[in-house]
Amino acid sequence: MRPVSIIIISFLIFVLCVPSLIVIAFGTDATSTKIISSELPQTTNSDTLPKNKTANNTKSSNKDITVSVFRMNNKEIEKVYLEEYLRGVLASEMPANYEMEALKAQAISARTYIMKFLMTENKSDLPKGADITDSTLQQVYKNQDELKEMWKNDNYEKNIKRITQAVNETQGLVMTYNGELIDASFFAISNGYTENSEDYWTASLPYLRSVPSPWDKASPDFIKTKTFSSNEIESRLGVKISNEIDVQRTSSERVSTINISGKKLTGAEFRDALGLRSTDFSIKLNGNDVQVTTKGYGHGVGMSQYGANSMATEGKKYKEILEYYYEGIKIEDIKSNQNYTKLIVKNEN
Repeated sequence: MRPVSIIIISFLIFVLCVPSLIVIAFGTDATSTKIISSELPQTTNSDTLPKNKTANNTKSSNKDITVSVFRMNNKEIEKVYLEEYLRGVLASEMPANYEMEALKAQAISARTYIMKFLMTENKSDLPKGADITDSTLQQVYKNQDELKEMWKNDNYEKNIKRITQAVNETQGLVMTYNGELIDASFFAISNGYTENSEDYWTASLPYLRSVPSPWDKASPDFIKTKTFSSNEIESRLGVKISNEIDVQRTSSERVSTINISGKKLTGAEFRDALGLRSTDFSIKLNGNDVQVTTKGYGHGVGMSQYGANSMATEGKKYKEILEYYYEGIKIEDIKSNQNYTKLIVKNEN
């Protein structure tokens, strides 16, 4: 009986212990799988986390940059990631149905503009805590809710997809001249030529030279006429309207100065005072009315958006468009810029 008892006891021990051994043997792998699963990127809101980021990748070399935008309407600061900001700018500054290569060119211009702004130490003319405003003085910016309202929701998904594609496919790309970020100015429609920077502002910049932009003349908004009363003109300009009007023009046919009854104004001052579309204007006195006809839309310096879209329609790529409107520039990744690391450090503090 003794050998039989030993066999029975051994069998019972084997039956009772094997399940535990199986759990022990395979328990480590099951636990490991759970840990790995918990580390996988979770679904995130694209408006709060850039698409190129995953939730567990905050330590990557491609760091987030935030932009503090002063909203002119509510006088509050809205802090957003750079790529989100660029989507809001691109959607606000260029029609979403423009050609993709034109949208890419605009995305790079907008990125260059904001990066130069962020790297500028002196922001004394901005509200405290703001990097930039959303006004036309810099770049127009609209957030997701405002874009949905602008596009009436029906077109939001289609439009934002195109905008996001343009921003993502040019991610990090900026324009430089001699290693420095350029002043990437742009506007809607030219009068057939872009303007030299010093003819509208004061600084002569080698990459902002007047170039032909003949495509713009085909725009349905190329010529517009605005009628004012004589009293309104005199009130806004502080001058007595008469036939004594002398106009001096730049090489691109925009008004550099205008002398009315002995009062001299720059073309830009005249445009701002009357809210005109451009500085290429002509004046016609008609009784008590003053008709002002303009060609083009915007200051005329840098890239014509209508021209960029026309070039893209002809098959030109964003690089060709930018190199045409900004002479002598290079397109490179912002991370290669010497001031980029300083900006990242400043942004993290």
